[in-house]
Amino acid sequence: MAKKNIFTDAFGNLYFLKRLIIFTLGMISYRRFNGFNKLKITGTENLVDLPDSNVLFVSNHQTYFADVAAMYHAFCAVNNGYLNSIKNPIYLLNPKVDFYYVAAEETMKAGFMTKIFALAGAVTVKRTWRAEGQDVNRMVDLKEVDNIMKALDNGWLITFPQGTTSAFAQGRKGTARLVKNQRPIVIPIKINGFRRAFDKKGLRVKVTGVKPTMEFKKPLDIDYDTDDAQQILNKIMFAIEQTEDFNVLHEYEKELKAQKAESAN
Repeated sequence: MAKKNIFTDAFGNLYFLKRLIIFTLGMISYRRFNGFNKLKITGTENLVDLPDSNVLFVSNHQTYFADVAAMYHAFCAVNNGYLNSIKNPIYLLNPKVDFYYVAAEETMKAGFMTKIFALAGAVTVKRTWRAEGQDVNRMVDLKEVDNIMKALDNGWLITFPQGTTSAFAQGRKGTARLVKNQRPIVIPIKINGFRRAFDKKGLRVKVTGVKPTMEFKKPLDIDYDTDDAQQILNKIMFAIEQTEDFNVLHEYEKELKAQKAESAN
């Protein structure tokens, strides 16, 4: 398994280039999270004593890029001693560079800007169930799995177990199998308000005055020896609040159906 060195990360990307990209994109996006819309961050005290590698962040997903950009701000801030705050962008001068995120290959090749974003730390994968708006059924690329493990072996990794920005979508067992095999520390992240504040890509401010939230929770309690993939997935989905237990609209619809059925009788 490839290892980083003082000049490049585990994928051969030059650190000085990554630092430049993170700083530039961070400065461009700063006002989106601390100006037009005030991002509220909680729980970053749970990140302070984490090891430098084999840490997996699992999160719900609301936009293609704004979610990850906000996480970069939070991680860089913590890296410089700022907890639950991104008010002082000086942290961008000393960014956390051994941080990676899993992203759909088709999204990261959509244009020039997305290719720049990819250089900041994307680990691209081909969706096995959907591509270019069409349902597909293809095998997992083992090289992509190797890249994900490489990222974990050399730093922190963020993944979105639902693989989509749709709320309450089904979680994918691939994430749970990765956890079972790699045994990382798993930190759940719950985000909210990004879908309202930004467009779907997360590149354009849609509404100002919104207060998006990002909560970093305590590491999941996982028994790597006895918990199977489904049990691990259930813990992940509950932690990021994407089960039906948290779907207020779902409960409302059930109540509405019950009321109609009662009226019909």
